[in-house]
Amino acid sequence: MTDRSFPPTQFQSFEVKSDPSQVAPRVAQLRAAMKAAGVDAFLIPRADAHRGESVPESDARLAYLTGFTGSAGHALVTADKAALFVDSRYTLQAPAQTDTDVFKIEELAVGSASPVLRDYIAEGATLAYDPWLHTPGEIRTFVDALKGYAKVVPHTNLVDTIWHDRPAAPISPIEFLGHNRAGKTAQDKLTDLRKTLSDENAAAVVLTLPESICWLFNMRGRDVPNTPFVLGFSIVPQSGTPKLFLDEGKITPEIKQALSGIAEIEPVTGFSAALAAFGADANSVLIDPQSAPAAVAETLTNAGVKLIEKRDPILGPKSRKNEVELSGMREAHKLDGVALAKFLHWFDTEAPKGNLTEIGIVTALEAFRREEETCVDASFDTISGSGPNGAIVHYRVTEKTDRRLNPGELMLVDSGAQYLSGTTDITRTLYTGDASAEEKDRYTRVLKGMIAISMARFPVGTSGAVIDVLARQFLWQDGITYTHGTGHGVGHFLGVHEGPIGISSRYTAPLEIGNVLSNEPGYYKAGAYGIRIENLIVVEEAKSFPGYLEFDTITLAPIETRLIDQSLLTTPERDWLNAFHAKVWDEISPRLTGDVKEWLRRATTAI
Repeated sequence: MTDRSFPPTQFQSFEVKSDPSQVAPRVAQLRAAMKAAGVDAFLIPRADAHRGESVPESDARLAYLTGFTGSAGHALVTADKAALFVDSRYTLQAPAQTDTDVFKIEELAVGSASPVLRDYIAEGATLAYDPWLHTPGEIRTFVDALKGYAKVVPHTNLVDTIWHDRPAAPISPIEFLGHNRAGKTAQDKLTDLRKTLSDENAAAVVLTLPESICWLFNMRGRDVPNTPFVLGFSIVPQSGTPKLFLDEGKITPEIKQALSGIAEIEPVTGFSAALAAFGADANSVLIDPQSAPAAVAETLTNAGVKLIEKRDPILGPKSRKNEVELSGMREAHKLDGVALAKFLHWFDTEAPKGNLTEIGIVTALEAFRREEETCVDASFDTISGSGPNGAIVHYRVTEKTDRRLNPGELMLVDSGAQYLSGTTDITRTLYTGDASAEEKDRYTRVLKGMIAISMARFPVGTSGAVIDVLARQFLWQDGITYTHGTGHGVGHFLGVHEGPIGISSRYTAPLEIGNVLSNEPGYYKAGAYGIRIENLIVVEEAKSFPGYLEFDTITLAPIETRLIDQSLLTTPERDWLNAFHAKVWDEISPRLTGDVKEWLRRATTAI
């Protein structure tokens, strides 16, 4: 198939589909189903079988049962108690969306089992879970937490038995990237993967992450919001033809022809049987215990297969972008730079009037991006936080929370887009009038941290955990910090968040040439304002320094200079900022005209 663009979508919905009044009756139905099945307690995660940041409506079980629409969390329901476990990002959102007479909100660290589990589960009880929605690693945490106290057992999904109007699974168009966009054929990628399997003595690998499957076979889809995923599973043997398991509605003659000689296409309903049949053909299969469903591990183990539990072998190669992918990413940022210049000019004109709202700001930004026909979606729901809302790190504006931006307040906008050529992610803190000395001090310290990462040079083998301190040092000097990571990996027309690399204490994988990451330190004063500045950067070989690496910034939008306390900047920092703005002008101004071009000239003037 030839490359083709996807139909446009509405980038962001501001209506949160949550109805707390439905929580109590749905939980009552679930409890009846649990009683009939002999189940004392049931786990309901937010995740689907593919572990995506976005899930299709057909898999939004946690939202259906609890009303909570956040991107992480799980619920526990027993005969007489219920809890909704969320991390610190959602302690305000969760109680607003659910029925707190039914669910008690419990805060816990991401990926952990709550120490209060035993407050909800009776001794000797049976805790059931859907093995397709939890990883082996997750289940181990629950087993360890309840060891000698309660049993943890797999079960069919009881939420599905009460969800009578459950939406159908998504069946979206599939496109295949030509060499002009992928830079490497699927056959060549498979050859590299088979070499890895040989090195690991693995007869095959089971792939469940859609980003890995899409990258390996050079295909993209629209099965979930924000990310061009095709949902499915794949089995790649060390020798022989890979199998790709898709929803039957997606299997067309054109798809089979496009993958002819590369992979056999089979209905997703046959995936479990294919796993069970492994015992006769293979004695060792590689799975990622942090992403593969527990059902995959259980089925293979029951078939007599030895599991090799290691990180998904696609993640590393996928994160090392080739020159064609990097060229696409750079082009995407030029396109995004044009849209951002138009948006920032519009914002500068309208903000002083005092009529802008958070939703209005998002809508305008989306409109400017939509002017580019190759922009097919947002890469995530835009964070548009005015004044005190900017201090909520993962704030998502809704029709209920929409706030007017008052002149003199800081405005934080974190957004991104999916262009056919690549993925973008950018944050700017915007000026609306006179800022306080404190706000300028904090803004400048954040900027200094962002510049420190941008200018960093480090030995090959260095991880993001090592350089994270460079971004925080100027805030630490004043006894302040931020709680989120400094940076995450970014995919090429794939997920805006991608492993295995990043910049924070939890990212121990070494940074490598071709990695694309975000660089986004911040500062947040609760109830007052939030500051974050974000560019995307590419890891490159350091010029004139063999054995060292450095970053090249690919984001092309001006950084607000009116918020800078210039007395805090060093000469090298000032030189970096001026050089960055000169690059923005050189790359973006030829694509602009009139008032917007004149605005960009002023915005990129050297300080």
